[in-house]
Amino acid sequence: MAPSTSAIVRHMGDCREAARQRPLRSAPLGGGSPPATATGPGRRQGGTLRGLSRPGTLGRMECRGNHSQWLEVDVRALAHNLSVFREILTRGTKLAAVVKANAYGHGTAEVAPFAAAHADWLAVHTAEEARRLRRLGLSSPVLIMGFMARGELHDLDADVHVFVSTDEVLRWLGEYRRSSGISLPIHLKIDTGTKRQGFERSRIADVCRTAAGEGLSIVGIATHFANIEDTLEHDFARRQLALFGDAVAALRRELSSDVPYVHAACSAASLLFRETDFNLARIGISMYGHWPSRETRLTWILDHGRNGVKLEPALAWRTVIGQFQHVATGETVGYGRTWRALRATRLAVLPVGYADGYARALSNRARVLVGGRPVPVVGRVCMNMMMVDVTDVPEAAVGDEVVLLGRQGDAAVTAEELAELSGTINYEFLCRLSPAIPRFVVGDAGEVAAR
Repeated sequence: MAPSTSAIVRHMGDCREAARQRPLRSAPLGGGSPPATATGPGRRQGGTLRGLSRPGTLGRMECRGNHSQWLEVDVRALAHNLSVFREILTRGTKLAAVVKANAYGHGTAEVAPFAAAHADWLAVHTAEEARRLRRLGLSSPVLIMGFMARGELHDLDADVHVFVSTDEVLRWLGEYRRSSGISLPIHLKIDTGTKRQGFERSRIADVCRTAAGEGLSIVGIATHFANIEDTLEHDFARRQLALFGDAVAALRRELSSDVPYVHAACSAASLLFRETDFNLARIGISMYGHWPSRETRLTWILDHGRNGVKLEPALAWRTVIGQFQHVATGETVGYGRTWRALRATRLAVLPVGYADGYARALSNRARVLVGGRPVPVVGRVCMNMMMVDVTDVPEAAVGDEVVLLGRQGDAAVTAEELAELSGTINYEFLCRLSPAIPRFVVGDAGEVAAR
């Protein structure tokens, strides 16, 4: 039985406290300092913090009232999204929750303890990310999927598995085994057409001999799809899958045994193609409530209809109004004077900018939510602040909540909307959210379990 949400949230606090006491850890990535005592429900020191958050959120604002911006990670949404994949994956397929890149911007300290309690594995990109999971007190099997430099091989335990795609890393892993006495389990990364990481299939026999000579155990084999998200035609992905099948068969012959871990599925593959499940699936962007692409979602609709999978975004980004400016008709706003008022305008200045991850490309294009209504971003987004037109929200006051990403009342701003306006993808927009922004866990995953 999975731990209760309250137990997980308590564990998150214990993890952060224990990690702060360890000298190797850098400063906590948000939410690490105990919140200041509020002056009353929905209030903050120095003024009133008002807003139209999701039901149940307003009462929690008292613990965030001393922050000018913050992120909320909804563990109920995470639980729902993971349950979606538990339902659609082939029975027996293990689930690896991908928490690389600061858990896709959501916060490693906030997401990883919850993911560890609800998934079978955790997957990261770097050795330091793996060490951080251990400093958080998490004992789940960890898969390092990225390149490791020689000097990064230290303080890794025997339940940290490693993608290997070069002979050099094999030799370094052998050195680590001899110096530490720890043999890190190896998953061979096979290039089937992405031309990024991976051995050629013809190298499998040589790699097996090298690994044996270094005293290393090959326990897995993996590949990665090049074009499973960006198209409605999946012929190339099917060719990759066939080539990977040949590689798996070749490795089995070399090992004279079955391969414990065979994996190829990312979020898109796990949503669309059961033949990619094998016995381990790596779920990244969709664990956080996002479709990998429009094409992935359309393919699902074409195959299954509109009913079925409903992913729920787990992240909200909130700030407060810091100041107002009154702009006369004809006056301009911000650097470069890129916006000119066509009427007497009331601007709200927000303490968020591109240094926080709100892309400069959103200048004069995006919208935020104030009082449950969308209002436009005007002028250039600055390094640490931005301006929005609240002329049509006359009741707005200093200290009021503003939603940059997420819901407020019946309105919503999505990562997909902001990514498209800034010329990128939802992955990048989320991953570029500054680690310095305080992050808070909200929601109740027990609601999902009770359904």
